Amino acid sequence: MVSYAGRGVHGQVVRRLGARIVAGDFAEGDILDVRALGEELDVSLTVMREALKVLAGKGLIDARQKRGTFVRPRSAWHLLDADVIRWRMDGGDGRRLMRDLVDIRGVVEPAAAHRAALRRTDADLTALEAALAAMERARGDLAAEAEADAAFHRALLSATGNELLARLELILEPGLRERDRLVHAHGDADDPVPSHRRVLEAVRDRDAPRAELAMLDLLAKAAEDVDRAAARPARR
Repeated sequence: MVSYAGRGVHGQVVRRLGARIVAGDFAEGDILDVRALGEELDVSLTVMREALKVLAGKGLIDARQKRGTFVRPRSAWHLLDADVIRWRMDGGDGRRLMRDLVDIRGVVEPAAAHRAALRRTDADLTALEAALAAMERARGDLAAEAEADAAFHRALLSATGNELLARLELILEPGLRERDRLVHAHGDADDPVPSHRRVLEAVRDRDAPRAELAMLDLLAKAAEDVDRAAARPARR
């Protein structure tokens, strides 16, 4: 899932239009006046057309002869796209997104931890240990913490030995990064290392029931962090 954040004028137009669509500034079925938007954003029609192609690829808009460029229904949006996730977080839809993320993690990750304990290899353990060590070193560095957290959960899914489960990282990882951004912006997250270490230890010991319970405990703490963060203003 490619993110266009920060990619020059083209990226800025993608970001600004995408955020406005996701926030509801343009309703389903609304026709976009491409020329007027280009003038508003002070960019050429060429830049606008390229930006609209990106948004069409994310399912946000479409174009038809005699109708023009219009906003597609939410059911057509690529809700797992990293940019769409970011725009939802920034546009006031973060609570729903985080609630859905908690739900899907509760379905997937305890079962993944159980299977990882039964099927993990030495290479899987090495990857999990490296991610946990990176998490310990990253304290206070938001970007590094988010990367280490994503690496741990990616390694855990891989340790199941199931290629389809491993690919669920494409679903979980963008949401996890936004979850980390939200929580750490408020400065009140619990230290994530102990709960992740308990999962790792259970997987290392091949204790599947303990691994599943450790993951359930980790997810409960993660949900509490999100609830606290959502109730407080972000620190400056």
